[in-house]
Amino acid sequence: MLEPSHNNELPPIPAKRYFTIGEVSELCAVKPHVLRYWEQEFAELSPVKRRGNRRYYQRHDVLMIRQIRSLLYEQGYTIGGARAHLTSDEHKEDATRTKQLIQQMVVELEDILELLK
Repeated sequence: MLEPSHNNELPPIPAKRYFTIGEVSELCAVKPHVLRYWEQEFAELSPVKRRGNRRYYQRHDVLMIRQIRSLLYEQGYTIGGARAHLTSDEHKEDATRTKQLIQQMVVELEDILELLK
């Protein structure tokens, strides 16, 4: 199992619909007991529970966990601070800015691809 890394290198998220807590633990470099704790602390995090109370996380859950991990481990937020950040308007503006930046990058990459043809 991966330990929290300081170089920010997390593995790519496979193209699957559901992930077990063990898979998410490795994808996000966070131990399973930490994931269970975060579920109690962050309302945005709610994996599907099936037979035997097993958790099945979806892609958006994995992305949220990576964001929470970044806020806590890399940016130095407390649990309360991270929770407030995720629900703030500033966070929503950041997400909008990020989407716009990604769209711009896609356009630029498509232009480069055309030039290379």
